[in-house]
Amino acid sequence: MRVSFYDRNEVPVYRGHAGFLDANTIEVQDEFGGKRRLRAGAVIIATGSRPYRPHDLDFEHPRIRDSDTILNLSQTPRSIGIYGAGVIGCEYASMFRNLGVKINLINTRQKLLEFLDDEIIDALSYHLRECGVVIRHGEDCERVEPLDDGVVLHLVSGKRIKTDVLLWAAGRTGNTDDMGLSEIGITPDGRGLIGVDEHFRTSVENLYAVGDVIGQPSLASAAYVQGRYAACHLIDGSCERGLIADIPTGIYTSPEISSLGKTERELTESGVPYEVGQSIFKSLARAQITGQTVGMLKLLFHRETLQLLGIHCFGDSASEIIHIGQAIMSQPGEQNSLRYFVNSTFNYPTMAEAYRVAALNGLNRLF
Repeated sequence: MRVSFYDRNEVPVYRGHAGFLDANTIEVQDEFGGKRRLRAGAVIIATGSRPYRPHDLDFEHPRIRDSDTILNLSQTPRSIGIYGAGVIGCEYASMFRNLGVKINLINTRQKLLEFLDDEIIDALSYHLRECGVVIRHGEDCERVEPLDDGVVLHLVSGKRIKTDVLLWAAGRTGNTDDMGLSEIGITPDGRGLIGVDEHFRTSVENLYAVGDVIGQPSLASAAYVQGRYAACHLIDGSCERGLIADIPTGIYTSPEISSLGKTERELTESGVPYEVGQSIFKSLARAQITGQTVGMLKLLFHRETLQLLGIHCFGDSASEIIHIGQAIMSQPGEQNSLRYFVNSTFNYPTMAEAYRVAALNGLNRLF
């Protein structure tokens, strides 16, 4: 489908390995060894990322996998140890547990997905444990021992965890190898990520970088809008900041998680007078009908102005539900208000009704 978009807009596509000869010249070598040089006044680097692989791990061993090669398993294992409880680790833990696989989820931090609202973190942790996932917080890997019948993960704490397969999900590496970046003045960090300014410009003025190759938030949706922003900026010298502001997070665990704006922790630390409105999905008619009753919608709003400050959703279709609140949250001034949800009529039964329920719940806390 994307190829047709390029054709329609007369965008030529050159396939091969690309590297910089200078800040305005790229050499592309195709699979047959042929080389082509392309010149441009500005370049946007959008090479993405790949799973991080420690040098002392043998990823050629059939029982040691990363987040790409885990998809090539010839059969479903009985147990999987997942080292790394970030977004990818949690998504795979949820996915494989749904297939009946026993899961040991090893987290190097003290909480799952610490960037999320604490209540959502607690809900995810509770749900994963209720489904049978064993979560081990604050653990670090000492060494990995591959065997013929499994993999033993030796932890610094002294624990030994043996599973049929080990999924190493501890971070990602930017695809910046062999691109000639250092020769033109760009030095990626230890994980291969490129540093950029607020306009996605690198240390070389006419070179931009967007997407996973610059690190967080490492979302496909963010990469799209970053690319649009960079293209507009390099052509016009400026771009509307709203394009890259307030990008929602979408995490595809079962059920999903999506969030936008501030967390309770951030608002408390900033001294913002806020209140909370909640809608528990098991109380919604649509959730009862579909049987997807696990989850909640949480609205954070200013106590005095009723301005929406944060939206946090855990449950079926959370990544879709979030966009209703996003539309209101992006409105200027008084149009961004909790009262929109109170005064609007939502179809019944729908999951969208959660906004009205959460808004009324929040208003009731003020009186």
